[in-house]
Amino acid sequence: MSGDAYLQVHRLAEIEHLKIHGRTTGGLDPVTLFWTGSAIELNVQASGLWIEVESGYDQYESWISILINSVPVSRQMLNAGRHWICVFRGMNLDTVKNIRIVKEVQAMSGDPGCYLQFHAVRTDGAFLPVEAKPYRLEFIGDSITSGEGVIGAREELDWIPAWFSGVHNYTAMTADAVQAEYRVISQSGWGVLTSWDNNPKGNLPDIYEQVCGLLTGERNEALGAHKENDFESWQPDVVVVNLGTNDNGAFHSPEWVDEGTGQRYKQRLKEDGSYHEDDLAAFEAAVVKFLGKLRRYNNTAHILWAYGMLGIPLMPAIYRAVDAYIQSTGDKKVSVFQLPDMTDETAGARTHPGLLAHQQTARELSGYIKGLLSGS
Repeated sequence: MSGDAYLQVHRLAEIEHLKIHGRTTGGLDPVTLFWTGSAIELNVQASGLWIEVESGYDQYESWISILINSVPVSRQMLNAGRHWICVFRGMNLDTVKNIRIVKEVQAMSGDPGCYLQFHAVRTDGAFLPVEAKPYRLEFIGDSITSGEGVIGAREELDWIPAWFSGVHNYTAMTADAVQAEYRVISQSGWGVLTSWDNNPKGNLPDIYEQVCGLLTGERNEALGAHKENDFESWQPDVVVVNLGTNDNGAFHSPEWVDEGTGQRYKQRLKEDGSYHEDDLAAFEAAVVKFLGKLRRYNNTAHILWAYGMLGIPLMPAIYRAVDAYIQSTGDKKVSVFQLPDMTDETAGARTHPGLLAHQQTARELSGYIKGLLSGS
């Protein structure tokens, strides 16, 4: 008889030592994961473990990675529907395994049918406490922070979920280096003022206070995506904001027209190719405003504006905005960090930073964050 016949089903809500990573509504029956890098984690002393997953999509399917003892051992696309996935089997019954199942793909604002839930596990073992890490980091960003292009050959140009990764990502690597739990709030193409195509609705600050406010559709609303996030339950030590790349792209993209109102939006360049002063000032004002919002919700965190990897054309404007915020508020726990630029050698799929670029960024960023956390 197969050893799998002795596995017992445990609802996630019944597991005392289950740990949830990423913003959620707090519900455990089932657990809904919204953002990239979100995960469920548990320590289990068992020979086998299965997990019951439910996934849906209209266009963009979910992917997950399975980590055993911090090492990625499986990465897979999830078919639509509700089914069981084997995490491991045939292992030593007496050893404790740390299991983390990670959402690899960002929240898909363009697919109201996309969702990911976990219901239960089957195992022949016992659950043990998961050790808490000493620090907490929150990352806010765009496609870079979503890990777009980390997976896949450099020649790949299709915009598909397969080329995203929340595991092989500077956020996960940085958090690991500083021994921190982390959360990611990111969306490809979005900015601090506008998206890459000048759509003013494509900005992270407007949806920051919601669990996952950029999701659309009745299902996501019913799952609690638009609920107010419980900031008191999870306060970060450092908030890393990696925005500005798409705001710069808007200056080089055609105008965006609101079909409902007919209003036109465009970040303008002057004839000599420089930024129009009024539009650059609007970007800087958006940075200042977002810093104020971040401080309201994260009382004690150091706010770090990290910018680069795909060039730094807006760096002077970011420095001016951060300085203006500091001068107007007296808030000293804010700084700017220049990320290493992607090179031909470190490029990934879709002309985005590849694995080598994320590794380099994580090395430099984690070193800086360690200094912040130590007070040096």
